[in-house]
Amino acid sequence: MGNARWTVVSLGGSVIVPDSIDTEYLKRFATVIRSRIPGERFIIISGGGKTAREYQEAARSLGELSKNDLDWIGIHATRLNGHLLRSLFRAEAHPALIDDPTDPIVEADVVIAAGWQPGWSTDYVATKIAKNVGATRLVNISSVDAVYSEDPKKNPAATKFDTLSWTDFRALMPSEWDPGLNAPFDPVAAEEAAEAGIEVAIIGPALDEFEKYLSGKPFAGTRIQ
Repeated sequence: MGNARWTVVSLGGSVIVPDSIDTEYLKRFATVIRSRIPGERFIIISGGGKTAREYQEAARSLGELSKNDLDWIGIHATRLNGHLLRSLFRAEAHPALIDDPTDPIVEADVVIAAGWQPGWSTDYVATKIAKNVGATRLVNISSVDAVYSEDPKKNPAATKFDTLSWTDFRALMPSEWDPGLNAPFDPVAAEEAAEAGIEVAIIGPALDEFEKYLSGKPFAGTRIQ
């Protein structure tokens, strides 16, 4: 197992809990992961998604809160989703949820991680962990299926990119991260990934495209390198 290749997967809350918890999707996701172990190893970082938003909205309705307070609510939502993933991979995963991306990563076929500290997205956590273990590829699975020149919901004629350099990607994004930012990948994490030479694949929820990427085949999405 020591020679197995690490792949880091940022699994968005939008696919874990699109409306309610999508257990069928999670089972199919687990099937893809299990089909590649042993031989490959995976670190999966869970997003907060709808769970985070609902709790944050409820908290706002109860009184005035700081940005830190709202961030902590979101972080705990990612950790709740992370424990759900730990249950899914109970037979394969390290028994503890990783909540600090600077901690040493244990030898296991699957490691589950979640949010870290206020001000840092799960994309940033995924990138820090990738750097920590020397992983060269990071897959972002969410409701966003690729990088576009503009928001395709607002402009259906927006250009979809199959490949992008980090320089070109960062030129499309704002320079700072905000939890409400509608971006396919955290721009602060993008800077870290660019410096570390990490390739990021932006892939929607289609698991067949995820499998294609893992197998080195052409996939529907965007490769940033």
